[in-house]
Amino acid sequence: QLRLVESGGGLIETGGSLRLACTASGENFDYYGMGWFRQYPGKQREAIACISWNSRLYYASGMRGRFSVSRDNTNDILYLQMNNLSPADTAMYYCAAGFRFHEHEVCRDRTADLDTWGQGTQVTVSS
Repeated sequence: QLRLVESGGGLIETGGSLRLACTASGENFDYYGMGWFRQYPGKQREAIACISWNSRLYYASGMRGRFSVSRDNTNDILYLQMNNLSPADTAMYYCAAGFRFHEHEVCRDRTADLDTWGQGTQVTVSS
């Protein structure tokens, strides 16, 4: 099973960009479907973007355009590029993994079955 650690969050002004990273340790990273989620205080986690083991992409509704997911299977890292950020993007951001999950399974169809999550990284966008 993988262990996931997110990084790259922080405080940024409206309109800025951030790139989050999710560094995995463990075996067979390239067999995992991966995804990014965010959570507002008191709310359920919502999917942002997901990627299969072979880099097929899925973006949740409203997430395509400003967010871009990618993976580096050589160094076992998942990325989320976030552009044109606004205060509405202020949240805790998490990565997750599912062994042999397709991209739509991570983000939509089998999210409840994901059992590997990072601890999260906070993104705060100032107005």
